[in-house]
Amino acid sequence: MPTADQGQLFPGKKFISTVLDALETKTAMSGGMTRRYLQRAAMAGIIIGVFYLINYTVIAGFVAVDPGLRPIGRLVGALAFGWALVFIYYSKSELLTSNMMIVSIGAYYRRTGWARAMRLLGLCFVGNFLGGLLIALLGAFSSLVTGGVLAEVLGSVEHKLEYVSSGPFGWTDLLVRAILCNFMINMAMLLVYNGLIKEDLTKCLVMVVSVFVFAFGGLEHSVANTVLFTVAAFRDGIDVLLAVGNVGIALVGNFIGGGFLIGLYYAYVNDDSGYRTPSVTE
Repeated sequence: MPTADQGQLFPGKKFISTVLDALETKTAMSGGMTRRYLQRAAMAGIIIGVFYLINYTVIAGFVAVDPGLRPIGRLVGALAFGWALVFIYYSKSELLTSNMMIVSIGAYYRRTGWARAMRLLGLCFVGNFLGGLLIALLGAFSSLVTGGVLAEVLGSVEHKLEYVSSGPFGWTDLLVRAILCNFMINMAMLLVYNGLIKEDLTKCLVMVVSVFVFAFGGLEHSVANTVLFTVAAFRDGIDVLLAVGNVGIALVGNFIGGGFLIGLYYAYVNDDSGYRTPSVTE
């Protein structure tokens, strides 16, 4: 029988209610306003594409000065890329990886079914891809992805595809990196949604740091990889099967990290339906 204050036992109630409210809006849009939902998802893909290219542009800039400065370039580039999540959040765009957490919580509390949740995620992924495709097309008809920037992009693509071509150990490595990636992304969204952080600047810093950790740490984000592979395909071609394999494993890992480790975990620990509040006489 609980004797502590319910607010202390279940401090994430604000987080859960905010997520469920967000789910209601997303579900309505993906159902009756599918085209507009795809547009919001496409904008997230565009934002990811622009900031990811800036990440590689920063790295290439440092390398052009001195190849020994590449680690510093990676650090600064990752910090710049970190703002992508801030732009997505405040523009109310739709990112697949954060929606993995939201639909999992909604399914736990029976605000949506798993089939409907998977449809929402599928639409979101299509929209994210279309946004990334636009950036790839723009990059193909400009000098944005040339020279040192192109070299950095192709080097990163080669490294990411090696996870798949190297066999089971590489697949496991990729899976773990994808799990940790979306754990960080959705931990940031948990801190933003739970109502304890009031200042916009602090919210921004939380989101920037979470993306910095995944970018600088070499973690794997399914949407960012999709955009990167699309850009590379237009510039230099790509092994489609290896790219699909990478994105497929990353999707599974991202869902585990965001849907299970954050979504279902916090849905369960904040579920007090099995408890009853003691009466005054008790």
